[in-house]
Amino acid sequence: MIPDLATPAPVDEARIRAAFDEQALWCERMGSPFTAALCRLLGRTLDDGTAIGRRVLAWREAPEPAGSALALRLCGGLHFLAMRGADAELSATWPAPGNGGRGDLAALDGVVRRVLVEQADVLDGFLDSPPQTNEVGRSGPLVLGFLTIARLTGLPLALYELGASAGLNQVPDRLRVDLGGRTFGRKGALVHLTPEWRGPPPADLPDSFEVIARRGVDRAPLDITDDLVAKRLLAYVWPDQSERIARLKAALATARTHGVMVERGEAADWVEANLHPLLMLGYVRVLYHSVTAQYFDADTAARIAARMQAAGALTSPQAPLAHLQMEKADTDPERGMELRLTLWRGAGPERLLLARTHPHGAWIDTAAATLTPS
Repeated sequence: MIPDLATPAPVDEARIRAAFDEQALWCERMGSPFTAALCRLLGRTLDDGTAIGRRVLAWREAPEPAGSALALRLCGGLHFLAMRGADAELSATWPAPGNGGRGDLAALDGVVRRVLVEQADVLDGFLDSPPQTNEVGRSGPLVLGFLTIARLTGLPLALYELGASAGLNQVPDRLRVDLGGRTFGRKGALVHLTPEWRGPPPADLPDSFEVIARRGVDRAPLDITDDLVAKRLLAYVWPDQSERIARLKAALATARTHGVMVERGEAADWVEANLHPLLMLGYVRVLYHSVTAQYFDADTAARIAARMQAAGALTSPQAPLAHLQMEKADTDPERGMELRLTLWRGAGPERLLLARTHPHGAWIDTAAATLTPS
């Protein structure tokens, strides 16, 4: 019999269970002990005695956090059910002010085993697609990047975001952000980001930056005007991180008020269609993304790089081009992400390492920064 090469074989069960443990490690190091415990519980107890267990253990994609994020799909579904009050016992085990925000880990095991059976339809829907967190805390480091671009070019910005999800990081000029002892942005903003600052304070940054256009693309954009979609987005925030949940609610209100534009499409196709290798006088085009590049395959990454190089070759000081990336540089979660800027303005590319930063923007470290273009 000739095997069907179009359908991947199921992943080894040991690898699937190890992926839940790996996700637990990330959650612990990123400040969510409850989600870490939930990941370990699921990885240990899922079996072929339930429909959800059978589907998970027959998974055919890379189950790791940097792959299909299998553990977070299931955790998101359980959080969704707990938030909606679909199961009173499940909601009672979840982090809440009444239990110190830590949840009832002792009762979690038996409750989750039952919910996997009784709420299989809802959980199955969460397994269908990867989580979309659209963490607005990442706008803190991104604002550092946008301010740096404004400092170097003296021009307003046209923003182009990859992996934009719900578009919550498309309104950085509508936020208030503390960076190294200085506050940037709008007084009275619903979202006020205060990342811990490590390293030298930011030098010579302007007080603000102007955004004249904003667009984004995502394979599966989220319509935040739909209340059910907004609840699903909230479900992917780890339940014992109440500040992130409150911040996301404020960001949803901000984005709804000011409007965002997220198109459905593939990243490389969209970049090739929108980042034309033509002179665009009077503003700087900024392609940016945060914790997204790890999901690009080799062809997508190569096509994006080729288009940016082609467009960058036709720039000038009056028509620059920038690529701002908040992406991981290694596999150690404690080292965080690197905030890197590549700038073309007629003699580029100029490359800068602006900072290292927590994956959710909780801290920014400029100790290793190179703030002079090379």
